Amino acid sequence: MSTLPRFRWHLAPDGLATRRQLRARNLRPGGQDVAAQLERPRKRGRPPLVAYLYRVDLAKPVRPMTPGRWRAHAAMMRARRTCPECGRDAGYVIPTSLGSCVPCAYPDEQCAA
Repeated sequence: MSTLPRFRWHLAPDGLATRRQLRARNLRPGGQDVAAQLERPRKRGRPPLVAYLYRVDLAKPVRPMTPGRWRAHAAMMRARRTCPECGRDAGYVIPTSLGSCVPCAYPDEQCAA
């Protein structure tokens, strides 16, 4: 088992990128293995934050959104905005901590309008 090369924060060589950096370039890892890891030190003896790095030359273009994927995405977002208690579209993603829209979660409190 080989260990991954490790680089400190801001010291990774050119040609390697995190998933977010690949996405900003409209790329994706495309099934390749992790090439290295980036470590960001933290204070008070806590373990470092780790980000995996991928080779940019092996990355593939992001798959385009098809009409079916757009429909599925819209249905998923609609479900996250629909209150399970009153059935209305709340206009925002309902927090899982509440489990329902704000008026249903706090029925005794009046909203200041």
